[in-house]
Amino acid sequence: MNDIIIKLEDIQKSYFMGSQAISVLKGISLDIFKNEYVALMGPSGSGKSTLMNILGCLDSPTGGKYILNSKDVSKMADDDLAGVRNTEIGFVFQQFNLLPRLTAAENVALPLIYAGVGKKERMERAMEALKKVDLADRSHHKSNELSGGQIQRVAIARALVNNPSILLADEPTGNLDSKTSAEVMRLFGKIQDAGNTVVLVTHEEDIAAYAHRVVRLRDGVVESDRVKETENITHSH
Repeated sequence: MNDIIIKLEDIQKSYFMGSQAISVLKGISLDIFKNEYVALMGPSGSGKSTLMNILGCLDSPTGGKYILNSKDVSKMADDDLAGVRNTEIGFVFQQFNLLPRLTAAENVALPLIYAGVGKKERMERAMEALKKVDLADRSHHKSNELSGGQIQRVAIARALVNNPSILLADEPTGNLDSKTSAEVMRLFGKIQDAGNTVVLVTHEEDIAAYAHRVVRLRDGVVESDRVKETENITHSH
């Protein structure tokens, strides 16, 4: 089978309220393969946001093992986790988090500043990433000169600029109308076609339908994990 890029073994997460432990994830085991397109679903309180934070190395599990791209990240110190986040993971959020004073290209280049890449190469790579989302012609525009869909595409380009191992999208169409949502989701399909691994967190069935595999959580455990029949996978470009 393909290479496993994400391996979760019995992942648990508890929070402490005073002396009481509240268990949010109760032993999640999951393999995600290179170039898969996976949707994580679940009602509010199912643990999907907590799992997303662990997948994105924004938080560490209380128990269990998380191997990302053959590195065990479950026991890493925060500094090391930040390094993994910057190199291995591209984030796309519902809030676009663009800096309004910067142009599209400057926003896309931001993660490369943290990675210590020089200015000329930063701009070249930012333009490459903007090309992937069909926005090269808007590279010098600021976010107040762009539509909601264009702003989300800039945010996707920013997530791709480091050539991450996985693209994590958290409710990426939450602030968009349905036509724009469909455009953004088609774009994720293209990105996955180009070889990226995409993990999407959503509570909307029609958005999850774009993924090839749907993992449903309920009460901190995996309720179901289904891969779609191949004939449904051909997405319209």
